[in-house]
Amino acid sequence: MGMATGLLTLPLAPVRGVVWLAEVLQEQAEARLYDPGRVAAEMRDIADAVAAGEMSEQEAAEREEELVRRLTGRA
Repeated sequence: MGMATGLLTLPLAPVRGVVWLAEVLQEQAEARLYDPGRVAAEMRDIADAVAAGEMSEQEAAEREEELVRRLTGRA
């Protein structure tokens, strides 16, 4: 980037910073959402909720199906 281009686009620097930050946050959120360890922990939580009677088998099956779709990238 030349000096003239840098000076002309300087007013856009805050916008580029916000866009960069949004991209970083999105990447981190997606990494956390699709983390196999996190999905496994959520599956254990579902099993515990069913065992404690806090969740029905049908609801557990639906949530587990959603987690499997998320894990396989079909969410």
